Amino acid sequence: MNDVCNIAATLPGLASRFPDRIAMRCPGTRGPDGMARFDLTLTYRELDARSDAIAAGLARRGIVRGTRTVVMVRPSPEFFLLMFALFKAGAVPVLVDPGIDKRALKQCLDEAQPEAFIGIPLAHVARTVLRWASSARVRITTGERAWLSDATLAQVEREGADAGSQLAATQPDDVAAILFTSGSTGVPKGVVYRHRHFVAQIAMLRDALGIQAGGVDLPTFPPFALFDPALGLTSIIPDMDPTKPALADPRKLHDAIARFGVDQLFGSPALMAVLANFGAKLPTVKRVTSAGAPVPADVVAKMRELLPDDAGFWTPYGATECLPVAVIESRELQSTRAATESGAGTCVGRAVAPNEVRIIAITDEAIEDWRDARIVGANVVGEITVAGPTVTDAYFNRPAQTKAAKIRERLADGSERIVHRMGDVGYLDAEGRLWFCGRKTHRVETAQSPLYTEQVEPVFNTHAQVRRTALVGVGAMGAQRPVLCVELGVGVDAREWPRIERELRDIGSHHAHTAGIATFLRHPRFPVDIRHNAKIGREKLAAWATGRVR
Repeated sequence: MNDVCNIAATLPGLASRFPDRIAMRCPGTRGPDGMARFDLTLTYRELDARSDAIAAGLARRGIVRGTRTVVMVRPSPEFFLLMFALFKAGAVPVLVDPGIDKRALKQCLDEAQPEAFIGIPLAHVARTVLRWASSARVRITTGERAWLSDATLAQVEREGADAGSQLAATQPDDVAAILFTSGSTGVPKGVVYRHRHFVAQIAMLRDALGIQAGGVDLPTFPPFALFDPALGLTSIIPDMDPTKPALADPRKLHDAIARFGVDQLFGSPALMAVLANFGAKLPTVKRVTSAGAPVPADVVAKMRELLPDDAGFWTPYGATECLPVAVIESRELQSTRAATESGAGTCVGRAVAPNEVRIIAITDEAIEDWRDARIVGANVVGEITVAGPTVTDAYFNRPAQTKAAKIRERLADGSERIVHRMGDVGYLDAEGRLWFCGRKTHRVETAQSPLYTEQVEPVFNTHAQVRRTALVGVGAMGAQRPVLCVELGVGVDAREWPRIERELRDIGSHHAHTAGIATFLRHPRFPVDIRHNAKIGREKLAAWATGRVR
C-alpha cells in the first residue's frame, strides 16, 4: 500500500497515531441561544474505520474502482465519510454545485454518465422527477428509509462493517474525481481530477501556506474540508448555507471560532466581507485563506485590523482546473493597493513552486502545440498559462473545451506535459510577480484599444458610495462601446445617482485607459456566481446593458 497514490492513504496512519483526535465537527442540535452545538463529530479513528466499512459496503453494491458516482449530500458527517469511502474504493465521485440552473445541472449529470447516485432524500426526488442521472444503476440514500433508492447509507455501512481496511491500489494517473466548475462564465464543465492532482494540491498548499498538523480549521467551502484530514487538521464545518456565503451569519461563525479555538479559516471574498463588516476581532486565527475572486482592498484592510499582528492572510490564485497557481500574503497585497486603484490590475503574487507561469499573446483560437504559442515580455498583458503538478489535462466528455484550454508541450527530455490556459489575462512584472487583469472573455475590444475589467473597475471602486462596478462591452468586438455598470453601496439613496455619476466621470478622466468610458448605468444588484458569491455575472450584465443602451 506504500505505492498507492490516494488522498485517503494518510487516514490509517493518522487514525493509528491520533485515534481520538477530532477530525471534524458538524452542526447538530441547537442550544437555547440558537447556536449550533456541533455535537456531530468524527474522530480520526471513526473516520477511518467507518469509511472502510462504507467502502466495503459500496463494493458489495457494485460501486468499485472507476465507478462514476454522483454525490449530492449536504456538508455533514455522511458527506465526508462518503467521500473518503469513495476514494478508498477507487471510485470516482462526481460533484456538481446544487445551486446552478436546473437545466444546466441535468446537462452536467447527463455528461458525467454516472453509474451510481448517492444523495439526500430530496436529491432522489429531484432525480426521479427531473430524470437526473438516468444512467445510474445503483442508488443509495442518506435517509432513514430506502425510498426511491436501493439502500440506505446506514445499511451499506452495516454490510461492510467486518471487512477491515480498504484502500484500492490507485495509481497517479487513475481518475479520482470529476469536479464541475461553477459555471460563472458558461455551462459548468467537468474537470477530470487524477489522484496525483489531489496529492500534489495537498503538498503545495501545505508548503505555500505553512500549514502544520494539529491545527483547527473553519472551511466555509466544503470541498476544501476534504484536504484537512490529509493535512492532520480538525475541521469545524460552519453553521451556514455553503452555497450562500454572502448571507452567512457572522455571529454563528464567531461562536464556532471562539468555542473551538479555530486558528485558520478558508472562505470566499464574500465570506471575508461578512466578517470584515461585522468588525469583531479574531484573536485565535493565525491563518486566513480566501480564493474564488480578487478580495477587495477595503476588505483586506479591515480583516488585517481584526487579525493578530502575526497572522497571515493569504489569497491563492487558481481555478478548478489548476490550484494553487500563485499566492500572495495580504501585507504585500496592501503594498500594491495604490497601483491597483490606478489601473495596474490585481497582484496575485508569485507562482507556487514548482509551477511555471508564462504569459502568451491573447487569442481566442485553440493552440495544440506549445511551439505555436507566442510568449510576451514583462509588463505586457496577455493570457495566463500554467504548467505544474496540479494542472488537469481534460474536461470529461468536452473535447472542444479541452482543445481550447489545453496545450501540449514537448520537453527537452522527450516527455510531454499539459499547459493549461487559465482563460484569464494578466502580466508578469519585472520582479516576477503575476498581475491579474480579468477574464479573457470579459475584455472589451474598443476601436482604440482593449480594456480589461481588473484594470478598469478598481479605479472606480474607490468612490466611497459605490459598492462595486463592472465593465462590459456593447456591440461587435473591435468596435465595442465600453459601459460601466455601477452598484451603489448599502444604504445609498438611488436619488444620489446623478451626482455619483458625475463624480465617477471625473475619477475616470484622471487615467488614460478609463477617460474614454462615457456610458455609466446604475444596476440595483449585480448577479454573482453561486459557488463563491463573488464573481460578477458580467455576461448577464452585458445583455442588460445592451438593452439599456439601445
